[in-house]
Amino acid sequence: MPDDHAPAAGDRPATGALATSVEGAGPTLVLAHGFTQTGRLWGGLRPLVARHHRLVLADLPGHGRSAQVRADLPGAARLLGRAGGPGDYLGYSLGARVVLHLALDRPDLVRRLVLVSATAGLDDPAERAERRRSDEALADRLDPPGGGPPADTVETFVRRWVANPLFGDAAADADGLAERRTNSAAGLASSLRLCGTGTQEPLWDRLAGLEAPLLVVTGERDAKFCALGRRMVAAVGSGAALAVIPGADHAPHLQRPDEVAAAVEAHLAG
Repeated sequence: MPDDHAPAAGDRPATGALATSVEGAGPTLVLAHGFTQTGRLWGGLRPLVARHHRLVLADLPGHGRSAQVRADLPGAARLLGRAGGPGDYLGYSLGARVVLHLALDRPDLVRRLVLVSATAGLDDPAERAERRRSDEALADRLDPPGGGPPADTVETFVRRWVANPLFGDAAADADGLAERRTNSAAGLASSLRLCGTGTQEPLWDRLAGLEAPLLVVTGERDAKFCALGRRMVAAVGSGAALAVIPGADHAPHLQRPDEVAAAVEAHLAG
């Protein structure tokens, strides 16, 4: 089994684009990670899906080797589409919001779509504004706007982030703390400010026009995102399905990689 912290074959630095790693052979599957992660942090899911696919593992703006890249959600989607090209796309949390934008804006690039713990945005403008304020406060702790000393180091920030009960009981090696610590404070702060949930314009009204067959994956114990997943599937209608992973929380692919891989493989095989 590959080491999730070791550089993968095909690593290349970002040069005004997203850094990517490529491994495996077969149909292209582009993976877009969650906040504070990198393209190399997929736990046990990565080797399972690499058996039958050519994986493009992207570092999203502000993360990993794309730490200097700055983009909002639509911009991040454009960069991801350039990095991944035509193929199947799987996104988790932050990455799910990015690939959803891509699938709606560039349906020619996305053959099939998998969204893990995803939302199409906050409907209420007041709730979006409050979320932006909350994310800005988190960003200020990492990268104070006045240039003073940060309240949090990356180490402190990511430890607090993965300790959130939302993520449940994922094993320490699956959480990938060592990989998360490779992020920069300024990069993570920029992701919060530009790609936080509060910055996303709601996409619910556009879901009926989604062309790519959709699989939404949620953890059984993540009630909020199970409800969001059901709402997304209902909004898309024909061609959309929901897979609820028993005993899992917000990161089901880290907690139950075998079950998630089975659902993903069945969806991608059509």
